[in-house]
Order: sequence, then C-alpha cells, then structure tokens
Amino acid sequence: MESGMQKLVVVSNRLPAALKKEQGRWTVNPGSGGLVTAMAPVLKNRGGTWIGWSGASDPDVDVDSLLADFSKEAGYELCTVPLTKEEVDGYYFGFSNEIIWPLFHDLQTRCRFYPKYWRAYLDVNFKFAEVVARKSDQDDYIWIQDYHLMHQAFFLKSMGVKRNIGFFLHIPFPTPDIFMKLPWRWKLIQALIEYDLVGFQTIQDRRNFVGCLQRLMPEARVEGRGAVVTVHAGNRQFRLGAFPISIDYNQFSDLAKRPDVARKAFELKEALRHRKIILGVDRLDYTKGIPERIRSIQTLLRRYPDLKGRMNFVQIAVPSREEVGEYKDLRTEIEQLVGRVNGEFSFPGWVPVHYHYRNLPYDELVAYYAAADIGLVTPLRDGMNLVAKEYCACNNSEDGVLVLSEFAGAAAQLQKHAYLVNPYDMDGIAKGIHRAFHWSKEERSLHMSKLREQVRKNNIFWWVDSFLQAGIAKTLGDFPEVETVHFEQV
Repeated sequence: MESGMQKLVVVSNRLPAALKKEQGRWTVNPGSGGLVTAMAPVLKNRGGTWIGWSGASDPDVDVDSLLADFSKEAGYELCTVPLTKEEVDGYYFGFSNEIIWPLFHDLQTRCRFYPKYWRAYLDVNFKFAEVVARKSDQDDYIWIQDYHLMHQAFFLKSMGVKRNIGFFLHIPFPTPDIFMKLPWRWKLIQALIEYDLVGFQTIQDRRNFVGCLQRLMPEARVEGRGAVVTVHAGNRQFRLGAFPISIDYNQFSDLAKRPDVARKAFELKEALRHRKIILGVDRLDYTKGIPERIRSIQTLLRRYPDLKGRMNFVQIAVPSREEVGEYKDLRTEIEQLVGRVNGEFSFPGWVPVHYHYRNLPYDELVAYYAAADIGLVTPLRDGMNLVAKEYCACNNSEDGVLVLSEFAGAAAQLQKHAYLVNPYDMDGIAKGIHRAFHWSKEERSLHMSKLREQVRKNNIFWWVDSFLQAGIAKTLGDFPEVETVHFEQV
C-alpha cells in the first residue's frame, strides 16, 4: 500500500477470528456477530488492520502463526493483544460484564463494583493502546468498538501519540441517575471526551450521555442539530453522533430466497402443521427478556384459549458465557418455565413452546426467520437488536409481523410499522400477539414492506459510511480496494 495513504484500523475486544482448543489442538474459527459482518467488508483488501484479543490465554500458543492464514484469506491484517487469564477475568468478565454491561442496561442491582475490576480494566486498556500506537500511523483512522475499550483515546494521548480516533458504543448509554452510581463515573467521562467522535446507537443514548456530562461538567455546551453535534467541554471540543447499526440486508434477503433455505423454511412449516409460528431468537442473556417472553406466551394461552393448537412459539437461545453462574441460573429458569407452560397447555399432537438451546447454522436460522409469522423481539433493554432487522430482511413474502420492545434501540427506527410493546407487560405482549395474529394480509404486507424498506436503505454499509463521514469526512469508497494484480513494467 502507498505510504501516506490513510487506512482504517478497527479495535475491538475480540478479533474476528476465535482460537479454540479442540481435542488438544488449537483451531481458528471465523467470528460471528454484527460487528464482524459490518467491518469485514470495510477492511477486506483495503490495507486495513483489526486489533483485538485472540481468545487464547495460554502463553505457549503461537497465536500469530495460527492467524496468518486467516489474515491472508480475510484480506486484512490481524494484530493480537495477548492477555493473561487474570487480565481476562478482571477486565472482561469483571469490569466489562459485571459492571458496565448491567449498569448500561438499567440493571444496576446486578453490578459488582469491585475496585480490582477497575484496575484490571485500566491495565488492559493501556495494553491495547500500546498495540494501537505500534500498529498504526499518524494518517490512519482508528475506530474503537464498544464498552470494553473506552480508555483508548485517553491512553494514546497520555503517551503523546496523535491519532484521529473515533469510538462507537454498541450498547445503550444510561440516564444520569443510573450512570452516577458508577464509582468511576468522572474518570469514564474524562476518557470518553478524549475521542474526536463518540457514536451512539440512538439520539436518546446521545442525550443520556450529554445529561451525564453536564452533571459532571456543568459548563459543557452542545452546538448543532441533527444526527451529529459538537460539544465544548473545558478546553476540549469533540463530536457526538447517533449512528444506528444495521445488517447486510441483501445478504439476508438473498439467503432466504435460496432454494435450499426456502425448502428448509417450508419443512419447518410442514413439521408444525402450518400453524402460525411465533419466533424468538436471542443470545442467552438476562437483558433479552426471555423468561418474561415465555410468561407472556403463558398469558396469551390463558387469555385467548382460541389460539390453543393454532400457534407455536419457537425460542432459539444461543449459548453465552456458560461458565458464569448467573447465566447457568438463567438457563435453568428458562427450561423450567418452558416445562411449566408445555405442561399446562399441551395436548396430543400439540406442544405450544419449542425451545432450542444451541448455535444454529446461518442458513437454518434464516429458514426460521423466513418461516415465522410473528417475530417476537422483546429485550428488557438493548443497544440496537439486529434480530429485529434480520427478521424483516428475511421476510421476502412480506407476510410477517414484528412485535418489538420499546426499549430496543431498533424501536427508534422501526416504531412506525412494528407493533411496540413493553417487555415487562405480559398482558400487553399477549394482547399484541393476539392482535398481530388477526391482522389482515393487506395490513401485514403494508407494515412489513415499510419495515424492509427502512432496513434496506439504512443497511450496514450506510452505518459505516455515516460514521466515517462524521469522523473523517470520508466514506467506504474512499478506502479503495488494493490492486492485488501487479504488472511488471517493461
């Protein structure tokens, strides 16, 4: 790549490839999730770099050579930040997931404010910043992803390293009265205002951040209107923006049209005797509201006995943080609830709730989306929730209904044509499902086509473009693919 040409450096807790020990050997598996989907096309063959932890804490593992082949195939450089087991425990399981995750999702009673977690968080953030400083040039644009790495700009500046650096928070930002419970609230705000651009999922998250900033720095002023505003705080000037993350719409829609996937979707409908399918898809996490959702199905069947035998609720729960006690308890609670509802309502030939606790292959998941008549997406709180968007993209027949939590970030974009519910209101969700069940074909089609259009227009590439435009007045197209074919000059 020509020197002086700007490249993109993405920094996240995990690399887009995970190292896993299988039968005594280390293997490299491509990562999954919205961020990988979003960033891989941006970096591929454009001279980009992705910095993160590999997922291995064994000092004897030669991570770099294991990842070299993956790098070659992916079309961008992967740089690892080596972390010990103690560092992962303190910074990732501790501060990130026992403090920031519950606090920012309005579940502060689940927080464990241990000072040792905070120290580990700072140590690991400093470690990351050292790698970022070494692996990037002054011309590069550094894009930091998510709550694990909020101190990157702060540490780079403390080292005297000048970089244009943006940060995007994938989870919600809490209101001031919740944020102020954090013992290190001032230090965190100080770290975030060192970025040139801080991005949030919604305008509401941005508003919450400004509220917290002004509590701690009453002199902070906000200028401008629209998606991106400028903040003056002390001697700092930086920008804040709302950039709702999205999906690769065409990838999902096209996959749902593929003959083998369409056949799978038809087989699912056949297996359930063409009853209406209500679908929930979530990572197993207490923010997703799965127990509340199952209780809502119980309420639905109690209140509307006419639906017995005419619908099936399918809940797919993707395993997550299985070694953490709270998640084990959650899994047990869900399994017991499923048993209780099925015990109460089943009759020969019909079991109301089908619960799958496993990772589904991509094409199978898309078949479920395509087969479902109602997408039931009811997190207690969510930064965005891409399941809502994936469900719409796969609904090529435009015959589905999206029942969506008002506390998901996606509600800000999709509220006009989704059926919004309060995830804590079992009666309200039951009523919403019953109403959606009886919508006419025209009504379903009108709303679903509008939802699909919204997701198609504001897709993942639009998200990347809008962030880069705000950060460095560039778009994805300004990072051209590097020519891989070289002709020798005669």
